[in-house]
Amino acid sequence: MKRRDFILTTASGAVLAAGTASAQAKMKTPWDWTDENGLARFLKEDPNPLENEFEKYPRCPYCGMMRQQWSHTRHLIHYEDETVDATCSIHCAAISLSLNMDRGPRVIYAGDAGAGGEVKPLADTAEMAYVINPAKMGTMTKVSKWAYADKAAAEAAAAEAEGTSIVGFDDALRAAFASMAEDTIAIRKRRAERRARAAN
Repeated sequence: MKRRDFILTTASGAVLAAGTASAQAKMKTPWDWTDENGLARFLKEDPNPLENEFEKYPRCPYCGMMRQQWSHTRHLIHYEDETVDATCSIHCAAISLSLNMDRGPRVIYAGDAGAGGEVKPLADTAEMAYVINPAKMGTMTKVSKWAYADKAAAEAAAAEAEGTSIVGFDDALRAAFASMAEDTIAIRKRRAERRARAAN
């Protein structure tokens, strides 16, 4: 075979192979691609996420906060594929839900802010009422969005300040997304200041 023909054949083969690989990459669905390459690949399957919760999920994966310390605002999302994401707050739960848009939640739990005891139990957010209180600082947010399993406890909490509202999970999530930009700007500023102080 002449050298020129060999080069053309080799180059054509490389182009053809690249074209085939490119076509296969294009045929891959967005959800298949994110399963393999997405930011939430760290999620683990766990059919019993509430068992030894704090041992398995001690920190929020998005902000690093200790979840037991913030048990009154923590969330735990059990997705339909058995994967679990456990966060410190509805702010970070909103991040999880946006990164895992192709995973349907089986159950979303939240800490019951109205329960007694230092460590609050989790309850299904489908049955909970969220109190949005602009006068109270929340976890990872300027405006608190605390969940209550008991409606009377939610009403009592809402009566503490003017401008509060009682909503379901979907509206609390909307509020978390709506305040995400301002909350993130404030969090980044505070953390930068803390790092600067620690460095001195």
